Amino acid sequence: MSAKTVPTHDFPDGDLWIFGYGSLIWKPGFDYLEARTAKLIGEHRALCIYSFVHRGTPEKPGLVLGLDRGGACQGMAYRVAEQKRDEIIAYLRAREQVTSVYREVIRSVWLGGDARDRVSAVAYVADRGHEQYAGRLSLAEQLHLVRGGHGSSGANDEYVIATVAALEAMNIRDIKLHRLAAMLRGDAAPKVRGATSRLSSS
Repeated sequence: MSAKTVPTHDFPDGDLWIFGYGSLIWKPGFDYLEARTAKLIGEHRALCIYSFVHRGTPEKPGLVLGLDRGGACQGMAYRVAEQKRDEIIAYLRAREQVTSVYREVIRSVWLGGDARDRVSAVAYVADRGHEQYAGRLSLAEQLHLVRGGHGSSGANDEYVIATVAALEAMNIRDIKLHRLAAMLRGDAAPKVRGATSRLSSS
């Protein structure tokens, strides 16, 4: 399956904004001129992507974040220099689209929560038609996958915990993600049922 990318002529002129909502918040991996808290409307942050590479394998998938349809998402927007646009987009495509599970899109984001300060930013949205799209999983399924996932970028539980720590540093609380992180850290241990995912292997 080929990656869905933005044609070169559709990128805005001048410096480019990148919207991060997961690991791009705590590990952007590229040079930027400015970083601002930002809000994207129309999609929300969700653990809805089976990870076959970075935090899992096809035989034992992990679970990573995607932007999924509906709601809104608070994250971080990075402004990168126009001269480095092609280099940074190439880096992001190699990182985010290794299995083409995300669609590269241009979305409006509001900087600092100010409705008057809107920019167009590159974002990576879950492709609902891809085999790695997990949809809405129960907390039990998420816990099972994240605890067992490990890929080229490390352990899946470290990814979730690092993301939650970064959100907390920005005064952002994602209730479902925070609850999962607490369970992974051993701060909470609610009873969960049906902890076997349809793609997981024991």
